[in-house]
Amino acid sequence: MKKVSYIIAAATIAVLGSCQESGETDSVEEKDNAFESIASTFISNTLAPTYTALADYSCELANAIGSFRQSPTQAGLDSVCDLFLKARAEWEKSEAFLFGPASDFGIDPHIDSWPLDEDAFMRLMADKAILGSLDSEEGDVYAGNQLGNTLLGFHGIEYIIFKDGAPKDFNRISELEMVYIQAVAGDLRNHTWQLEVSWIGNDAAEEHVERVEELELNCTVNGSDATYADNLLGAGKAGSTFRSWTGAVQYIIQGCIDIADEVGTSKISKPFSGEDITYIESPYSHKSIEDFYNNIISIKNVYLGGVEGKRNQSASLHAWVAKENRELDSKVTAAIDNALTQIGTGQDDAGQGMVFPFVLNCKDKSVEEAINACTGLVSALEELIDAVAE
Repeated sequence: MKKVSYIIAAATIAVLGSCQESGETDSVEEKDNAFESIASTFISNTLAPTYTALADYSCELANAIGSFRQSPTQAGLDSVCDLFLKARAEWEKSEAFLFGPASDFGIDPHIDSWPLDEDAFMRLMADKAILGSLDSEEGDVYAGNQLGNTLLGFHGIEYIIFKDGAPKDFNRISELEMVYIQAVAGDLRNHTWQLEVSWIGNDAAEEHVERVEELELNCTVNGSDATYADNLLGAGKAGSTFRSWTGAVQYIIQGCIDIADEVGTSKISKPFSGEDITYIESPYSHKSIEDFYNNIISIKNVYLGGVEGKRNQSASLHAWVAKENRELDSKVTAAIDNALTQIGTGQDDAGQGMVFPFVLNCKDKSVEEAINACTGLVSALEELIDAVAE
């Protein structure tokens, strides 16, 4: 496994930026230097901490489910639900960068398809042979290879542990259901580790790297030795799929456009319009609105140069756009803030945004305002991607 040096790259770029010789700098070179710094900040301050947190929480979730199965208590189930929501939040905060391994290796649909196929689930619960395989030492691998996407990932687990927005009564979860979620949680852990290792290589925890290698999961670009961070940070060089730094930054922005559009035109709009009333994300935990909100947070983190508490705004898209086109920067930041406001935090007493819970209020007039805000955000980001190319 090739070891990525995204942290070293970030430090090197910062030093080079502060030690440039005086005098005029070619505008193309200056722009490339700025975009290289933006890409490095994206990896080290946004993507890496998000995927590492997701990988860690997914592991804790799988372990907690194992403990709950060994000794079922309400406190144990409550802990499982808490860890589920923590892992879920990190996943939703990663959706502005569903490119790379998340799409190349089919990880996104594998761990986050909805709605759950309840008919298939009932057939599964009656199939002793499949349940026996799920209950084996390699049950997580069996689940990942044999169960369809609509029985895997977050929503399979959510279906078992939540009811009407709260943890279930632990007595209502059967032994067979515990077998199922233990295997599915193991598969979820495996694939979040695959995401992490695909991007940051040996900078991921040794246990994560070893498990990905043991399972022979794809984790490099086009079968090469390069991690996805290597590939992005090698823009313009031989071996990288990115021919220029401009292309690399546009790629990052396109990820933001894609999720803003998906939230507005699919996640929120399909149930609201009646196109697909069953297309409601996180209906059992009542966390749909929080999912949407965190999707927009993922865009905010990319734009501002890092997750909250680990931002480097001086080497962010925000800083570059503010320098080149202050009006556009104001438009993008306002569009992000408006989308967050119109979606809301998904709390009973928030007093703004969409009416909680979405699964019971998907046709409320507040939903249309959230859709319009997402449309406005897409428009602002499309202006941004054009400005980067100029």
